[in-house]
Amino acid sequence: MRDDKENLIVKLTFEFALDIIEFSEELEANRKFAIAKQIIRSGTSIGANVREAQNAESKNDFIHKFKIAAKEADETEYFLLLCQFSKGYPFSMSLIEKLKVINKIVSKIIASAKNG
Repeated sequence: MRDDKENLIVKLTFEFALDIIEFSEELEANRKFAIAKQIIRSGTSIGANVREAQNAESKNDFIHKFKIAAKEADETEYFLLLCQFSKGYPFSMSLIEKLKVINKIVSKIIASAKNG
């Protein structure tokens, strides 16, 4: 199933993971270690699962990997919202906005794969 031409969702999730790494470093600089660890795990896992789906063994495997990516995106959003509403935590609205775009694309890919 791998296709080496540029893939929008692979690109977006990779760029998002880089942003998450930077944000988690900011959290660590502010001594917010627990959230930093959680957010780096879930935020980078989105792209890892999308990338893994590119080598899926079947359509069901492909859908499963994208569903995991969707769950990781939801978890990442949760931790970003915790940062937004907790006192003394840094926050990035641009990360939330990028995540919304990723969520829409991931949802469409899952729906298309199920119907196609």
